[in-house]
Amino acid sequence: MKTLAAIIGLEFNKISHTERLISGLGGFLGIYFIILVSNHFLSGSDAVFLVASMGASSVLVFGVPHSPLAQPWSLVGSHLVSALVGITCARYIDNPYLAAAAAVGLAISAMHYLRCIHPPGGATALTAVTGGTSVHELGYQYVLTPVMINTLTILAVAIIFNAPFSWRRYPAFYRRKAQSVTRTSETRSADITHEDFVFALSQIDSLIDVSEDDLLTIYTLATNNSEQRSFPHSAIKLGHYYSNGKYGDEWSVRYIVDWQDGADELSTSLIYKTVAGDGRRTSGVLSVDKFARWAKHEVYRDEENWRRVDTSETDSKLV
Repeated sequence: MKTLAAIIGLEFNKISHTERLISGLGGFLGIYFIILVSNHFLSGSDAVFLVASMGASSVLVFGVPHSPLAQPWSLVGSHLVSALVGITCARYIDNPYLAAAAAVGLAISAMHYLRCIHPPGGATALTAVTGGTSVHELGYQYVLTPVMINTLTILAVAIIFNAPFSWRRYPAFYRRKAQSVTRTSETRSADITHEDFVFALSQIDSLIDVSEDDLLTIYTLATNNSEQRSFPHSAIKLGHYYSNGKYGDEWSVRYIVDWQDGADELSTSLIYKTVAGDGRRTSGVLSVDKFARWAKHEVYRDEENWRRVDTSETDSKLV
């Protein structure tokens, strides 16, 4: 069953009934006001067809308000540029099939370049070509009325409606500002499992368009990149202390006892003594290059603690 769910992309993120009902209510209010605005400028079936693209936008801004695809620039920018592209294609490409296809394709590329990817924008571009006589008669006015007005309307509803709910404030900037999450020194990448991400997602209580597997992959890639980053060779000095920046049993501090110059950096080696953590009271010899790959921070002893040397000469941090 789990394999089948993974193949078809079925996620079992834990989301409360309250969150699901709030999302539905937000969509109801957003579309209600969109219909009022649309009916003011378009009539009959054409108005309903236009609302279809805004209905898709409401799924994003109310169903997944923290998605990058649902943020204000994605919402507003995508609809406006797609409407502009759609009207242009409808006006200058005689073949309606070719015009419809070109409108969607060009709108996708435009959204990519403008960094405002928002799937419903494709429907807005398509509507400009296939939306009927009343849409075609509007010409480029279609971009402003009703598309811009409808888009700003749903944006305003999303901001006002989501504001009372601290876990789903919109835009996502306000939620991140109110609820900053910091990583503690006790956290280790090896301790974070698939189940930990499932738990974390359940605490957010909002649909996120990234699976826990993707989050774990991102975290692993970031950790690996950090571990592969070399300490600057020129910053390694005789008589100084360095830490590998790891946590728990893997953490250690080495003191450079002596230096043996070579013809170049690859042949230059240093003698070190491990003075704290893993391998304490042992010594070794490494090339400058290998030591630089091991070291993450220069540190110093402050009473009972080892503290990171802050190169900007501000307050030091615990290693």
